[in-house]
Amino acid sequence: MDDKSIIDLYFNRDEQAIRETDLAYGSYCKTVANNILQNSEDVEEAVADTWLKAWNSIPPNRPMHLRLYLAKITRNIALNTYREQSAQKRGGGQVVLALEELGACVSRSDTVDSRIDEQLLRDVIQSFLQQCAKKDRMIFVRRYFFLEDTSTIAQRYGLKESNVLLILSRTRKKLKTHLIKEGYDL
Repeated sequence: MDDKSIIDLYFNRDEQAIRETDLAYGSYCKTVANNILQNSEDVEEAVADTWLKAWNSIPPNRPMHLRLYLAKITRNIALNTYREQSAQKRGGGQVVLALEELGACVSRSDTVDSRIDEQLLRDVIQSFLQQCAKKDRMIFVRRYFFLEDTSTIAQRYGLKESNVLLILSRTRKKLKTHLIKEGYDL
């Protein structure tokens, strides 16, 4: 079933929408959640929560790209779960490492003004990524949105891990320069 048909099921409040979503994107969303949580029970719960969130948010939302819409929901749920778990036991892992790598370019606080700034920052980063070479952009997104480890990215693109690390480092430096040009004080 195509995305438009699945979304129409959501708008008709037909529970078949969830079954079709699971068939089409279940394994994809599990991969997104697993990159962050690395625990099958937590992954299953995150994906189930994704279906619930999709059910509650479609309508009124009509996503243009259902796959990316679901990935974003899954990622946010998995990150929240990860934060809750790591608050209890501080540790390392790919999530902490990836977020620390970006920390040099982007920081976060929780005020109304900062949330507005966050949306503007998101737009600036998207604009920056559109200017990057496709492979560099895909590697950057795989690392910092999907939180894949660098060895998996290297394997996916047929590169050495050192090449992936170099691409990420250069892209972060370019991003930092771009953010400074856009008026962000880093």
